[in-house]
Parts: sequence; C-alpha cells; structure tokens
Amino acid sequence: QVTPRPEAAPGARPGFRAPARIISPEIMPDNKVTFRVYSKDASKVTITGEWQTGPGGVEELVKNDTGMFSITVGPLKPELYAYNFTVDGVKALDANNVQVRRDGTNYQNFFIIPGPESDLYFHKNNVPHGTVTKVWYKSSVIGFDRRMYVYTPAGYEGDTQRYPVFYLLHGAGGDEDAWTNMGRTAQIMDNLIAQGKAKPMIVVMTNGNANQAGAQNEVPPVPVTQGQQGIPSGSGMTGKFEEHLVKDVVPFIEKNFRALTGKDNRAIAGLSMGGGHTQTITNDNPGMFSYIGVFSMGIMAGRQQGADAEKIEKERDAKIEALKKSGYKLYWIACGKDDFVYQSALTLRNTLDKHNFKYVYRESTGGHTWANWRIYLSEFAPMLFK
Repeated sequence: QVTPRPEAAPGARPGFRAPARIISPEIMPDNKVTFRVYSKDASKVTITGEWQTGPGGVEELVKNDTGMFSITVGPLKPELYAYNFTVDGVKALDANNVQVRRDGTNYQNFFIIPGPESDLYFHKNNVPHGTVTKVWYKSSVIGFDRRMYVYTPAGYEGDTQRYPVFYLLHGAGGDEDAWTNMGRTAQIMDNLIAQGKAKPMIVVMTNGNANQAGAQNEVPPVPVTQGQQGIPSGSGMTGKFEEHLVKDVVPFIEKNFRALTGKDNRAIAGLSMGGGHTQTITNDNPGMFSYIGVFSMGIMAGRQQGADAEKIEKERDAKIEALKKSGYKLYWIACGKDDFVYQSALTLRNTLDKHNFKYVYRESTGGHTWANWRIYLSEFAPMLFK
C-alpha cells in the first residue's frame, strides 16, 4: 500500500513530522527528475517510463530509513513523458502527481520537460485559447448516438467567420479522448495559431471504434467476461466507422458548426488504425479531402493470398488513380525508423510511386509512440488550408 503522507521526510530528525506534500516528480534545472513514493510497508518499488530505452525498461527506487522510496533519472530531453510505479508487484499511479492520462484502459502519470521541442505542449496564459466541446450526435450508419470532441479556435464564439475543418483520427485502443489527452491537440493548436504558423481551424476528434458510443471511462461498452482482453471485435478496420464519418460526422459538423465546405476546406489524418481509416476514407471518396495525413501506418501486406490479393490490389490501384485525378493538395506520410509498421509505410510509398502519385514523406526517429504523433501533428497542421 502506498501511503500518501510520510511520517518523516527524507533526512528529518526522529520525532519530526514530514511536510504535508511529497514532491513527485521533481524536475531539476538540469532536467534531471526525482520520483518519490512513501510506503513504510512496501519492500520494492520500480518505475517504468517513456524515457527508458534499454531492455525491460524498469528501474528500482531506493528506500531510506524513513520509508521513502526515491530515484533520480536523466537529464531528460524536452518532451512529455508518461510513467507508472509498481509497488510489490502491483501497478500504481504516483499519488503525488495529479497529471494523469488514459490510453484505453491504461492510466499513467505524466510530466513535461520544458524546452524548444516541447514548447507547443504547454498551456500558456499569454495566448488566446480555443474550446474543446464534447458533442453527442446521432449516427444513422452505426445505429446509436455517439460522442466526439470538437476543437474550435479562439474567438469562434464571438464572431461569424466560417472555418476549415480538420478530422483527426486516433489509433487502436484509443477513443475520442486520445488526441486531446495524450496528443495535446488543444495546446498544440492554440500555440500554432497564436504564432501564426497554422490557420485557425475546427478540429474534429471522433471515436473510431464503431461498437462504442463514447470513451469507455464515461460510456461503458457491453460487459465482457474475465479473460476477454484487447480491442472488442467490430471496433477497428471493418469499414463501418469509415462510412460513418463520411455519412454522419461530416454532415453533422457542416450543419451544426460554422464550417467551410468543399474539399479544399477539409483535411483528414490519423495515426496507426486511424491512418488505415484515413486511407480507406480518402480512397473510397476521392474529391472529399484535399489534405491527407497518414501517421505510422501504410499498406499491411500479406493478409490476403492468391486471387483475393490480386483483386484487392487492382481495386486499390483504381482508387489511387481516382484520388490522384481528384486534385488533392497534400498527401503526407510520416513514420518512425523503429516503428513496427515501418514496412507497411514503405509498401504504401512504393504503391504510390507506381502511380506517380505525389506525396511528402517524413521519417523520424523512434517508434509507434505519442512522442512521434505529437510531432507529426505539430508539423502537419501548419501545412493545411494554404
């Protein structure tokens, strides 16, 4: 059991009580970070964090004679980092850090190391702020009400201007909360717009799981039995969500928000599963979006054999030709060198090359991580609606 308040602080004399608050994490001027956990009963505490790159990615905290466990790591590069403790084999949050993010059913604490690379991720009081609204809407395609997040830029409530719309899709295991919670979309857009690097725009963040009304922490899905883990069937690449976005989401946004219409005022991008959704939506609906982004995804080869594979390839080739002729303005592909979908991104590029299809490719370091996806959003958004 993790005790929120110690009986004695590190270095305190016997009989003296500790300060009311434990500082964890404590970010030092040199970007080293100290984590602390107080538990007089625990025997072992470890930490797992996104800064760790070695095998296992686990470090053990040291316990002093007052019951305080601590460890100092770094110095760390400017970035947003998530982490968890494990106390005597049980995963635990840092009770002294109120910054918590959720990735599906996985909760983690996080902190940000300041610096030029992470500057866009901070909420700044000296810039105008947009609004993130949780919107419920009816879905004729899926058959029940659903929820999405809609970012409107600063000043939207007080003017009559219409804005272009960017549809931003999450990956497998995520939901409509992912891009605001882990992706820092509101902070990134506020800062890019304030700096004049991005045009003011509406950003729509949907739930790509067709069997969910909304995020599971607020709208529980159908209960599953113990042992049924992972992504519920019917939630991913079934085609249902893609049809739903085209027939339900886009019309709703253009009817209920001051949205500019037409392909030159629509952009779409997604990470991982959302990158697959993006390809399906734009391949099936050429002329609907002029700005297209595929983050950490490509063409997943090898799932079909023989005649089925040939048929799928011919259909895809025809769709790519139609998209090419539709007059898109930007097709942007981004992937990390160590990403497990790197080969699929290469297959996508080779396929587009076969059609002399123009695209921009951005290769980063790292893998299938939010550290990369925040960077991709920060670089992609300024290219839109130019």
